[in-house]
Amino acid sequence: MANKLITCTINGKKREYYIDIRSSLTDMLRGEAGLDSVKHGCDVGECGACTVLIDGLPFNSCIYLAIWAEGKDILTLEGLSNVKGTISDIQQAFIDEGAVQCGFCTPGFIMSSIPIITRKEPSTREEIRKQVAGNLCRCTGYEKIVDAIEKTQKKRIAERT
Repeated sequence: MANKLITCTINGKKREYYIDIRSSLTDMLRGEAGLDSVKHGCDVGECGACTVLIDGLPFNSCIYLAIWAEGKDILTLEGLSNVKGTISDIQQAFIDEGAVQCGFCTPGFIMSSIPIITRKEPSTREEIRKQVAGNLCRCTGYEKIVDAIEKTQKKRIAERT
């Protein structure tokens, strides 16, 4: 088993880990970094439960090798809370809109929504659906998830104007 030292930034903090070069980013984030929001779902990049942002873009961490994270900036759901532990506006919107049922898929949906809610122009509901199409939910009909994302995006746009 070959190990390699990698250095990356996770949720704003520089980290170093010796990892098996065959490990997925999911394994590193859960096992080494202790970040439980990154879920093991399908392990083949189909369900989106392991979605994280890497340099601002959503990726399925189960099919992203941990060694590829060298020098990257990684954001997980845990990184959205402020220093006092207050949840972010998108997390609160998921609660307010009833977009959470069992919650297994929720971190992946929220991380996939970050590029949407940070856009300067409003997205259509169809655009939102396309952006989160790589995330699967077995409990909801997706409408409340789209509602939560749309609500947060509109709120952020209004705050900027």
